[in-house]
Amino acid sequence: MQESFILFYCLLFIVAFLYASVGHGGASGYLALMAIFAISPAIMKPTALLLNLFVSSTSFIQFYRGGHFKWKTFWPFALASIPLSFIGGMMAIESSIYKKILGVLLLIPVIRFFFFKNTDPKDLKPSNIPLSLAIGGIIGLLSGMIGIGGGIILSPVLLLLKWTDQKQTAAISAAFIFVNSVAGLGGQLIKGFEFNSHMLAYVGVAFAGGICGAYFGALKFPQTVLKNVLACVLALAAYKLLFTHA
Repeated sequence: MQESFILFYCLLFIVAFLYASVGHGGASGYLALMAIFAISPAIMKPTALLLNLFVSSTSFIQFYRGGHFKWKTFWPFALASIPLSFIGGMMAIESSIYKKILGVLLLIPVIRFFFFKNTDPKDLKPSNIPLSLAIGGIIGLLSGMIGIGGGIILSPVLLLLKWTDQKQTAAISAAFIFVNSVAGLGGQLIKGFEFNSHMLAYVGVAFAGGICGAYFGALKFPQTVLKNVLACVLALAAYKLLFTHA
């Protein structure tokens, strides 16, 4: 049992580091990790959202300091997503269905990391407010239901639409994850939820990993290797959630 906890904390640090290095809070990774270690969905959702708050805020600060945040692109997504993330946080989903939905959502960043290359600045286009509001609302509802910040869905959308480059996407996603996580936790509070007795340790480990990942990802080195490693980890977790009964 002691070895199991040590392994969990080591993996939690690595997941937080990898996600923060590409501007994500890491909820999808934390959820996959907790599913593998047989933590119940009732604990998984609020735990992942709480960890998101610490890691995404750290990531956002580093990318913001690097001059990559675009408020004009960010605010329509956030405006629509916040109330719907709150509503989603109050929804209860049966455990097996929850894991299947999570497994599908984990495939989105895998596709993004393997197939979406950085956008050339000369190819960037202005964002569209009505479309941003619609996309933000849909992502917000899904985020609250599953217990994620929504960055894994928003990031490939931004890149596909060519509204932001890689690091602008990371900065906007980090801010989006933070506000959605706050809203989702609010919905969880209204519904009522249980905290795991190890919550403070989870937060401490994830926060340390997030600080390191955000610093190196935003300021120090290219992200190609980290993205590929993270994509492989998520692909394995998605397979486990979709095709096994663990």
